[in-house]
Amino acid sequence: MRVIAGELGGRIFNSPHGHRTHPMSDKMRGALFNMLGDISGLTALDPFAGSGALSFEAVSRGAAYAVAIERDRNAQRTIRENTVLLGVEDQVRSVSANASAWLRTTVETFDLILLDPPYDALQVPLLNDLAQRLQPQGRLVLSWPGKHDPPTLNGLHMVSSKNYGDSSLYIYEN
Repeated sequence: MRVIAGELGGRIFNSPHGHRTHPMSDKMRGALFNMLGDISGLTALDPFAGSGALSFEAVSRGAAYAVAIERDRNAQRTIRENTVLLGVEDQVRSVSANASAWLRTTVETFDLILLDPPYDALQVPLLNDLAQRLQPQGRLVLSWPGKHDPPTLNGLHMVSSKNYGDSSLYIYEN
């Protein structure tokens, strides 16, 4: 995998072995960040981090820092290795937990929430809980299976969407 653009643009990083994660394609990840525009200085939450690609792309494009949450041990190990490989240990905080458990341990809020949940276990109540961690005037991006209608997220309204084959991207604001 590679970082698409920004300070780390073109740098290669590893993805976890196995079938427990579904990395977002370069094309879709690039489109997501192009839809967001300038994210300089923002804080980002990546609660289904997988390889950490969304966190790495966010800090590469100017985000102040990102929190990458992943429950799979192999994926978490890969994220930690990638933060060292890319030299972003001070900008990407990796958390070994499931998103639901993590929510019970912190009250931290974010300018940007990047949701790429497992498509085989869509949990709208958990997505709503995560959305509550969005700062006022923040943006939430949701990667969602194209064959499903996007969820309504409490307190947020959808401002943009794009379809990419069997996946769609939705941007919500509060």
